[in-house]
Amino acid sequence: MKLKKNNHLLYLTLVSLFLVWFIAAFLIFPNVNIVYHTFFSDGKFSFRAIKKIFTSARAVKGLKNSFLLAFTITITSNILGIFVVLVTEYYKVAGARFLSVIYKIPMVFGGVVLANGYLFGYGAHGFLTGILTKVFPELDPYWFSGYLAVVFVMTFACTTNHLIFLKNALVNIDYQTVEAARNLGAGSFYILRRVVLPVLKPVLLTCTIMLFQTGLMAVSAPTMVGGRDFQTIGPMILTFSERTSSRDIAAVLSLILGIAEMLLLYISIRIERKGNYISVSKVKTPLQKQKISHPAANVIVHVLAYLLVVIYLLPLAAVVLFSFTDRYCITNGVFDPKRLTLKNYLAVLTDAAAYKPFLTSIIYSALASLAVIIIVLICIRLILKYQNKATALLEYLLHIPWFVPPVMFALGMIITFDLPHWIMFNQPLVGTVFIMLIAYSVVMIPYTLRMLKSAFASFDTNLEDAAKNLGASGIRIFMQIILPCILPVVLAVFAINFNGKLSDYDISAFIYHPLYPPLGVVIKNNVSNNIEGDAQALNLVYSVILMVISSVILYLVYGRGANKNKEQ
Repeated sequence: MKLKKNNHLLYLTLVSLFLVWFIAAFLIFPNVNIVYHTFFSDGKFSFRAIKKIFTSARAVKGLKNSFLLAFTITITSNILGIFVVLVTEYYKVAGARFLSVIYKIPMVFGGVVLANGYLFGYGAHGFLTGILTKVFPELDPYWFSGYLAVVFVMTFACTTNHLIFLKNALVNIDYQTVEAARNLGAGSFYILRRVVLPVLKPVLLTCTIMLFQTGLMAVSAPTMVGGRDFQTIGPMILTFSERTSSRDIAAVLSLILGIAEMLLLYISIRIERKGNYISVSKVKTPLQKQKISHPAANVIVHVLAYLLVVIYLLPLAAVVLFSFTDRYCITNGVFDPKRLTLKNYLAVLTDAAAYKPFLTSIIYSALASLAVIIIVLICIRLILKYQNKATALLEYLLHIPWFVPPVMFALGMIITFDLPHWIMFNQPLVGTVFIMLIAYSVVMIPYTLRMLKSAFASFDTNLEDAAKNLGASGIRIFMQIILPCILPVVLAVFAINFNGKLSDYDISAFIYHPLYPPLGVVIKNNVSNNIEGDAQALNLVYSVILMVISSVILYLVYGRGANKNKEQ
């Protein structure tokens, strides 16, 4: 018995020491250091870095562009997101299942891959631009760039939260409230505006805040399609961080993003606390789809719904089709069925230089997803088992990455660990293969914590008590009883984290190892540095394989569960 107590104490001590070091080194110190670097760059307090920002026309314009983009996509993506959810889940629209599948394309075709797809279609060397220039010879081949191009790409890329959260909230509305309004003589549009949308208000507010945050922190879309005329904060921080002399400017810009992030989270919390909305959790009657009674409105909705199908499908179809063509077709933007080939796929699958970025991304994403789950599981176990001030503080500290923009965190890691540091046992991290693995893991902590903690909340503690009474050790109870019960959620979180980091560019661009560039960086570099057919062909194949992997993962996470529910 005494030996068990000693072993438990030793385990608890080692875990506590590791968590204290991990949180201090990677969650606290880089963020504190970037603030210090901003105001104490020469060892004395100074506002010099802030003055540099406001005397730099480029930096001021970048700030304005970021906020302009954030406000714009908050409006455009919300309108689009609400429309696609209503069309697929609320109104009776022909081919709703087909539309639902097409509208989910951004879930597997997003980020740097989506930007690359739009560039291939609409860019200066894109196949659609080639067609348009033949019809309109005076058309500028670089027409798809700048503010409107970034807004267009991000509007269609940022509807995933609506497809997940808003859809779930809508289908859980009690149909009796809709039916009661109709019996009182309310029209279809009135019911939507005064009955349905008010119930969805909490989710819409959350989606709005997330959209604003996404627009403010955007890196990949502005970098790839923004051109010289529309630069935002994210890409500018990346550019400034590459030169030691301008890192103070990058630090101030990232700090501004951090302040904006904290304000958004504060507003979100205040709205949630003050909100008093109709509950949608206790459903008595399942929602039934509504018929659009006005003939003209019905036609307009159908036309818009299928016009969106064309917009969603064009870049994806182009990427898939041209990935099977040769260099001539890709370079000239001409699809010729006679020139179909598997050469591009064979090159990626057999050439080490071509498939190395894929392996790099897969290994980093898998290891980071596994590492964050192990760390979070240990933390949750401590938080739930020892409910005291220390574990409460631990839970608060684990949410720090939610308050820090990814670009600010990445820059903090660069500034803090570019030289040997005592907190890292006098070893530098910048330029090593470990820094990106750590960064991936850290930014995934808050989401993983919330998802796994909810899984623990549904666990029957009587099973644990019974095992304790039979003399089982804490580790054995966790491994043989608790973990198997929550394993479906653990696997789902692992899959989503893995999927999210597979084509990451926003963090990777700052801290990747020069010899091991991940896929997102390689795709972007191929676009920026080489417009030849071979580089474009690699990007197309990378995009298709990524979409296949993402689709399989989404099916395993959502599709199988949905099918099981239908069978039940």
